[in-house]
Amino acid sequence: MAILIENGSIQVKINELGAELTSVVNQATGIEYIWQGDPKIWGRHAPNLFPIVGRLHGDTYRYAGKDYHLTQHGFARDSEFEVIEQSETAVRLRLTDSKETRQIYPFKFQFDVVFSLDTEDSLEVQYVVTNLDQKELYFSVGGHPGINLPLQAGQTFNDYLVNITPAKEFGRKVLSGPFVDFAKDTTFDASVALPVRRSDYQNDAIILELKQEPISIEVTDQKHEHGVMVDIQNAQYAGIWTKADVEAPFLCVEPWWGIADTVDASGDLTDKLGINHLQPTETMQGIYALTFF
Repeated sequence: MAILIENGSIQVKINELGAELTSVVNQATGIEYIWQGDPKIWGRHAPNLFPIVGRLHGDTYRYAGKDYHLTQHGFARDSEFEVIEQSETAVRLRLTDSKETRQIYPFKFQFDVVFSLDTEDSLEVQYVVTNLDQKELYFSVGGHPGINLPLQAGQTFNDYLVNITPAKEFGRKVLSGPFVDFAKDTTFDASVALPVRRSDYQNDAIILELKQEPISIEVTDQKHEHGVMVDIQNAQYAGIWTKADVEAPFLCVEPWWGIADTVDASGDLTDKLGINHLQPTETMQGIYALTFF
């Protein structure tokens, strides 16, 4: 069922399935900022990734001597969330463990996704993970919002740019297949704008190391008339991605508190690259915001 929040400037729709953001429309211009999905290209809009980000070797991990099967990006994006609180401009959705989840992820948890509009054109997204277990909780979490490109008639996908602040050199993780390959570690120069072009995504996402430092990633047309600013507060990584092999009219800007397995990963969840861990009753909060213009 679609959940609607609005502030007089923008109207936001969220699906209880996956707590997924499905639409953001400027009520004055009618611009739709979120990719509307096409199963022939990419059927999702802005999935929430939990309890892993990316792929595991053989879609399998080991915990306490037992193997568990978990597919790419985890199960939250295909799970029904419960609306806990809702107002005109905000909503909190919750997923908790169940008999089914404990068969593939042996932890008791609470995962809240909170959407809140400010008085103008920004939507804040909070991920709040709480350990309800009596043992340490291991997890990753992330966002995957797809931005419609182009946003206006008469423009093309290649009319857009990515601007990153701070404009500095970032560490960059590179994949071999779906897995992080330390041998390919390099850098990314954010002092110049990145043109939006499919050829940059032949090897999947551009992955920046953030080290939990704030970053702003702006996707805008070359005249800076319309676009989306993604402000990420405390993530470990940010992915920038689109499909390289088809004419996919979207670009994803993805805040990640976690990352795919490395090429030589042991398979043990407790030493997985980028894994987060919480003691019983502890909570972790990840925050990013989308500003639409």
